[in-house]
This record gives sequence, structure tokens and C-alpha cells, in this order.
Amino acid sequence: MSTRATIRFATREEGVPFNEHPQQWHAQFYRHCDGYPEGLGVEIAESFTKYSKLLDWEVEALDIVHGDIEYLYYVWQCHGKSESWISIFKTNQWSDEDEKCIFVGTPEMLLKKYDDRLNEEPCDESVYTPRSYEDVDSNCCGTN
Repeated sequence: MSTRATIRFATREEGVPFNEHPQQWHAQFYRHCDGYPEGLGVEIAESFTKYSKLLDWEVEALDIVHGDIEYLYYVWQCHGKSESWISIFKTNQWSDEDEKCIFVGTPEMLLKKYDDRLNEEPCDESVYTPRSYEDVDSNCCGTN
């Protein structure tokens, strides 16, 4: 079974928290497989940090709502603010659990949390430069 996801692009606005669904978004895409944070989430973050290309996205009309997605992503951007933020919601439609926001942060924060490659042991310490990230503030769900 595939891990399906919807990706929406929203505008960062004063008073709109990142850990809640916005009323409006400006573009919407669908991904049929690998929609979990360690897959799609890392790819989205790397598109910002490493300018990687995103593959296998389907452009969708703004009013389409899939009933079979497991993750819903929001990419928050704004003119005049250099840093984008990402929110991830786990829909839990295959269980009795309520939908919940499981991540809010910058692309760098997402990589720290979900990119397993950052936690792997190096093969050759002479060419390995560890990345250091500070822990994410628990109050990061806001309009920063």
C-alpha cells in the first residue's frame, strides 16, 4: 500500500499559526507514494537547502480533497521573509486516532528530525564533517 500525501503552499500571515490548517492555499500537489516525513518531507526540505528537484508530484485543483491521504504538508512562504516553514499533519484515516500536527519548522529542522542520513556513522572520519543543529523550540508553532 502506498503512503499518499497532499502538499499545499500557503502564505505566511500574521495571526495564522503553523500548527493549524489555513483557510486558503495557493497551490496543491498530490504524491501517490513515499509521502511519509522521512521520504517526502526530506525531499521537500532538500529542495530548499540543496535545491534538489522534486519528482512524482501531480498538480491538482485547489478544491480537490483526497480521502485516502496519510499526510498533509503545508509549505509556508511570504514575500519579504527569507525562510520558509513546513507543517506536517498525520491524518490517521486508517485508525481511530484524531488528525494531528506532527511537525512545524524550517527545512533545516525537518532534516534534523527526519533525515536518517544525518545520524549515520561515518565510514571515514577524515572526510566526515558532522552537522550540528540546535533543538527546536517547543513554541515554534506560530507566525515566526
